[in-house]
Amino acid sequence: MDTFQLGFIVMLYLCSLAFLGYLGYKKTTTASDYLVGGRQMHPVIMALSYGATFISASAIVGFGGMAAAFGMGLQWLCLLNMFVGVIIAFIIFGAPTRRLGVKYNASTFPQLLGSHFNSDKIRILAASVIFLGMPLYAAVVMKGGAVFIEQIFKIDFNIALLMFTLVIAAYVSAGGMKGVMYTDALQAGIMFACMAFLLFRLYNVLGTGFIESNNNLTQLSGIVPDRFKEAGHQGWTSMPILGSPQWYTLVTSLIMGVGIGCLAQPQLVVRFMTVSSTKELNRGVMIGAIFLIVTVGAIYHAGALSNLFFMKTEGKVATEVVADIDKIIPYFIDKAMPAWFSALFMLCILSASMSTMSSQFHTMGAAAGADIYGVLVKSKSEQSTIVVRLGVLLSILISYIICYLLPNNIIARGTSIFMGVCASTFLPAYFGALYWKRTTSKGVLYSMMTGIIVTILNYIFIHKAEAVPLGICRYIFGRDLLFDTYPIYMIDPILFAFPCSCIALVIGSYMTQDEKDVEKGFVASIEAD
Repeated sequence: MDTFQLGFIVMLYLCSLAFLGYLGYKKTTTASDYLVGGRQMHPVIMALSYGATFISASAIVGFGGMAAAFGMGLQWLCLLNMFVGVIIAFIIFGAPTRRLGVKYNASTFPQLLGSHFNSDKIRILAASVIFLGMPLYAAVVMKGGAVFIEQIFKIDFNIALLMFTLVIAAYVSAGGMKGVMYTDALQAGIMFACMAFLLFRLYNVLGTGFIESNNNLTQLSGIVPDRFKEAGHQGWTSMPILGSPQWYTLVTSLIMGVGIGCLAQPQLVVRFMTVSSTKELNRGVMIGAIFLIVTVGAIYHAGALSNLFFMKTEGKVATEVVADIDKIIPYFIDKAMPAWFSALFMLCILSASMSTMSSQFHTMGAAAGADIYGVLVKSKSEQSTIVVRLGVLLSILISYIICYLLPNNIIARGTSIFMGVCASTFLPAYFGALYWKRTTSKGVLYSMMTGIIVTILNYIFIHKAEAVPLGICRYIFGRDLLFDTYPIYMIDPILFAFPCSCIALVIGSYMTQDEKDVEKGFVASIEAD
C-alpha cells in the first residue's frame, strides 16, 4: 500500500474523529456534560469507552512485545483484566460508585472521595497525584502510538509524535467527555475487528493450527537467549522459574501491578458515573468482558507466537531480531501481515492510543481545573470548565516532553508503574468509601500518604529497575540500592506499598473514630435503583 492510500485512510479516520468530537462539542453545554457526559450515556457507549480506555497502545505495543519476550505467561494478565478489570470493577465497584456520584453530584474521582469524607484535603491530594503522576502513563501510551506510525509510514519519530499529539489535543479540549466517549466507541470497534482478524491471519501465516502452533512454540524452549535463561526463562509456553528475576518482573510488576491497579484508575472510575442507572451499568458488563478478552488475549497470544514467525523467516526469536521490545509488534505487523492490514492495524494502534490518551488528558485537566483550581479558588462552574480545558492542554504538553525522555523497553513498565501507584494510593480509600462505614477522613489521608511515600521510596532506593537508572540512591548513599539482598530489589513496590496503605487506613480510621465526618453505612442505606 503506497503512501497516498495510507494517507487517505488516516485522513478518513481523522475526519470521523473530528465529526464525533464536534457532536460532543455541540451536545456539551454544562460542566456536567463536559465532565461526566450529563450522566445519560448509553450503556453500550459506556462499555466500549471503558474498554477502549483500558486497552491502550501500551497494551498492544508494550505488553504485546513483552509477550514476545516472556511468552504465554502474560495471559494471566488477560484473565485479570477481564475478571478484575470488568466483572469485579463493574459489579463490586461500579454500582455503588455511580450511586455515590449521584448522591454528591460528583463529576471526578477526587471529588467523589472528597465529598464523601467532607475533606478538601483528600480531594486536592487525589487530584495532585493524578495531575503529577498520570503524565508518565500518558507519555508511554503516546510513545507506543508514535513508534507504530514511525514504523508503518517510515517517517521520523518526532514528526509522528507531533502529529499524533496535535490531533488528540484538538478533540479532547473541545468535546469534553461526550466527545471522548463517542470517539472511544468508534475506536473500540476498530480495535476489536483488528485483533480478531490478527489472530485469524496469524495462524494462516504460520501454516499451522492452534494446537500445532503452541506445540511448536514449546519446542523453542531450547533456544531461549542466554540473558533470559539466566533470569529464569523456561520457554514461551511456560512460566519463569518460581522466584527468579523474570518471575518477579512478570508476576509482581506486570501481572499484579496492572491487574490490581486497574480497579483504581481515575479515568475508568469516572465512566461509572456517566450512565443513568445501575441497570444500565450492568448491561455493559458482558460487552466490556468480551471486548477485553478478545483484544488483550489476541495481542498477547500473537506476541508470543511471533517467535515462530521470526524463526521461520529470519532464523531468530523475536528479541534477537528486534532488540527494543517496544518495537517488536510494529515490526512483526509490518513483516507478517498484508500491506492493507498494516494500514488498518495502524488505525487500531491509533485508536488504542487516542482513546486512552484522550481519557487521560481529560482526567488530568479535570483534576487541575475542577478539583485543584475549583476548590482553592471556589470558582463558578463556567470558570472551572475553562480551566479544565487549559489543564488538558498543559497535561498534553507535559506528557509530550516526558515522552522524549523515555528510554527503550519502557512502555509496559511505565504502565505498570502508574497503575501500581493508583492501587497503593487510591484503592484502600476507594474501597473504604464504598463499603467500610468506619472509614474516616484522616484514615484516608494517612492511607493515601503512606501509599505515595512507600511507593516513591521503593522506586528511588529499593527497586532495581528504577533506582539504578535514577541514581539518587547512589548520590546519597554511595550505592545503587539501599538493600541489595535478593529478591528484595526485584519485588515490585506495589507488594510493599499496597499492604502498608491498607494498614494505615485501618489504624488511622480506628484512631480517629470520634470524628463525625464519616458517611455511615452508605451502601446499606442507599436506595436501590
